[in-house]
Amino acid sequence: MLFKRRIQDASGPTTYVAASTKIVGIVTGKGAYVFCGTVEGDCDIDGPVTLAAGGNWKGILKATDIVVAGVVEGDVVAKQRVEILGTARVTGSLSGHSIAVAEGAIIAGEIKVTSGAAPTTFQEKRQA
Repeated sequence: MLFKRRIQDASGPTTYVAASTKIVGIVTGKGAYVFCGTVEGDCDIDGPVTLAAGGNWKGILKATDIVVAGVVEGDVVAKQRVEILGTARVTGSLSGHSIAVAEGAIIAGEIKVTSGAAPTTFQEKRQA
């Protein structure tokens, strides 16, 4: 399962959006979401969101916890944790209680850690 650690934190079923899918508009909901396709619009999800490698997001990505392995053109705002994997490219700001950025990730924007701690860097050890 993709990004098993974050998904296991959620209760209830996970909503998967396939790589061949394109969503245009506002996405809202509750629970875990995994986006493998393209989204053009903003979201406000009460739960964890994963943007898989190969996924593209244009707009504000807002959720409880966020894992980014794809491309984001817009702000990433988490109530709790933001995790940026080595395959990710983010053009926009990152904001969250804690932020971890893997070696190889590209971020063009401001990083704001709301807990006051410094961002954490790491080498990705999980297999996608």
